[in-house]
Amino acid sequence: MTLRLYPRSLGGQLLAMLLLALVVTQGLGYVLAADERSRALRSALGLEAAGRAANVALLLDDAPAELHASILRSASSPLVSFTLGPDAMVAKDSADTAAFIARMRQILGAATREVRADVHARAPLPVMAPPGFPAAMRAMHEGMISDQAESLELALSIRLAQGNWLNVRTLFDRPDLQVSQQALLPLALMAAAVALVALVTARRVVGPMRALAAGADRLGRGLDADPLPLTGPTEVRETTQAFNRMQDRLTRFVTERTHLLAAINHDLRSPLTAMRLRLEMLDETEDTDRLCALVDEMQEMVEATLAFARGAAQAEPAATVDLATVLAELAVDAGAGKASFAPSAPVVATVRPNALNRALRNLIDNAIRYGDAAQITLTREPGAARITIADTGPGLPEDQLQAVFEPFVRFETSRSRDTGGAGLGLAIARTIVQAHGGEVHLHNRQEGGLEAVLRLPLGAS
Repeated sequence: MTLRLYPRSLGGQLLAMLLLALVVTQGLGYVLAADERSRALRSALGLEAAGRAANVALLLDDAPAELHASILRSASSPLVSFTLGPDAMVAKDSADTAAFIARMRQILGAATREVRADVHARAPLPVMAPPGFPAAMRAMHEGMISDQAESLELALSIRLAQGNWLNVRTLFDRPDLQVSQQALLPLALMAAAVALVALVTARRVVGPMRALAAGADRLGRGLDADPLPLTGPTEVRETTQAFNRMQDRLTRFVTERTHLLAAINHDLRSPLTAMRLRLEMLDETEDTDRLCALVDEMQEMVEATLAFARGAAQAEPAATVDLATVLAELAVDAGAGKASFAPSAPVVATVRPNALNRALRNLIDNAIRYGDAAQITLTREPGAARITIADTGPGLPEDQLQAVFEPFVRFETSRSRDTGGAGLGLAIARTIVQAHGGEVHLHNRQEGGLEAVLRLPLGAS
């Protein structure tokens, strides 16, 4: 299982990006501050070494030659060495040494005194302890040197009055990055402030977007949803307003089409009834029987079309029902031996009861009409109910399993031609199931027959 570190929600992503930006900027700030601190410390150490070297040079100028060795030995330490020689150890001044040179000239009191300085990075010196240094301290010094990753070396050369050169070499570490509790406190406060701002911002954006998603889901299940309130930022308000306009147009469109079909049904019902009465007054012949059948078929098509349109409107309120009880009652209504329902534990769902009953009845009647019997099962899946209605008929060609859901589509060539119907049963069933947020599919069974599989969300409305 892959661990997802990046949050999926908008609020989580906003918080993650803000915290990442805070960590990056503060990290760069700490690096820059540490580098500035390192520079300041190097400068302080360098100025101290330069001042010390200048004072030793003045002392050597005034002391007799036999005391020079003692002076150099006393001035040296494990990290600073003082030597005399005919040549200067530093051939050329390096960058950033003007302050050291100025410090030495200031102490020497001679602007013309020749001094040189060089700063460079190098590996730690093995041991710079002077002769006679205690063995215990020498081992400690070697341990300190071995732990150093990289050091800076400051080399100084001062010409003495006797003409020879005082060469000074000092080694000091690059300061490590140090983060104190006082430095972490502002970062923690800023992180808390960023999290608070991200939370408030996410709520202002995510809240209306979640309401918009819920409204779109309700619109897909029924056109009786109320307009969404206009809240949140301007862009979200504009999106919500556009959604409300779309919902209003769809509602009016479906309502107008339903009213139109109702008017057509009303207008056709009277002449069809009159035709039926006139045919019954005539002598019974083969032609009159045929005309009566045609009138009945037209009446059925008109009623089915109106029912299909009304089913799309979905004005029925939702209610909580036990699907096991509903299916058991439908199996009983179908008649003994025609439908069987396998016992099932209660599965509670929020549905439009009348509409769902009609969809299930259409599927059960379809299985009985074309497959002799309906075998009904109910199982519960995560967040959904799975209803299976199987028959033992001849099934359907694979390329026709989806086409039979279209209005007025019938495949009587593969089933009995005496079944009747207007070809709207499966279309109505699919429309109702989809309005509940579910789905229905047909499959040919391996053992023969057709199987209708219906998945219905338990929280559908």
